Amino acid sequence: MGTETVMVDEMSFPAQITANNKPLSLLGHGITDIEIHFLQIKFTAIGVYLEPEIATHLQQWKGKPASELAGDDDFFEAVVAAPVEKLVRVVVIKEIKGSQYGVQLESAVRDRLAAVDKYEEEEEEALEKIVEFFQSKYFKKNSVLTFHFPAAAATSEIVFVTEGKEESKIKVENGNVVEMIKKWYLGGTRGVSPTTIASLADGLSSLLPN
Repeated sequence: MGTETVMVDEMSFPAQITANNKPLSLLGHGITDIEIHFLQIKFTAIGVYLEPEIATHLQQWKGKPASELAGDDDFFEAVVAAPVEKLVRVVVIKEIKGSQYGVQLESAVRDRLAAVDKYEEEEEEALEKIVEFFQSKYFKKNSVLTFHFPAAAATSEIVFVTEGKEESKIKVENGNVVEMIKKWYLGGTRGVSPTTIASLADGLSSLLPN
């Protein structure tokens, strides 16, 4: 089992990952990209790993087709809130400066927090630390970024691995910021990668048969 891999746009993703001694399955994958003058530029490949038992927290969507789930933001709210281990693995396709990625993450999280009146000093400080963490990084092709969201705590550990350097990590302990990072990647129609959300809807619907 452990050796199975899934190719996401030429990038290899293990079909299973262990987090906190629990096996997590690759239930959704996709890319972030942009179209400029009819040219598609791909930035990252994304894999979403969840404990399969997340299905027990999503029973009210049993038997719904993936196409319906993909457009249902309440469904993805429940995915984000479910008390199971979650891990998002991001592999760099097009190299960029870490600072560029940090600014994207910061503005996405800040906008989401401001929209629900949760952007206070503590959140600003937590985001500044994340931006600082990425400031010195360079996202070479094949660099890997993982966001681990443990089941039992409103924290996240972000780990960055790139060729020729030791892995570096940062722990995010502000629950509001952690929630919005989750929503950036797993947030339904407002998620950063529509292909990932569609694939995740597909993977989860197969765990929710009629």
